[in-house]
Amino acid sequence: MGILNLIWYLITGFVVGLIARLIVPGVDAMGIVMTTVLGVVGSVVGGLIGGVISKPKEGAKFHPAGLILSIIGAIVVLFLYNALR
Repeated sequence: MGILNLIWYLITGFVVGLIARLIVPGVDAMGIVMTTVLGVVGSVVGGLIGGVISKPKEGAKFHPAGLILSIIGAIVVLFLYNALR
């Protein structure tokens, strides 16, 4: 994995985390780092959900519904985070 891929994952994770925080009601005292972690972990969870629902085509670099599933995964992680906190 190159440095540009890592930067892209972090930027995408931050955006996904922000969207999840906007969708889930309530106040979350999270900074930029925790929002990014939320988005990255949510993307992993969303990828696992997507892998269970349908497999991407052979040779595909990403799942077609990747961003939507990442947001759904981040919402699930945020609900779990709020429940445990």
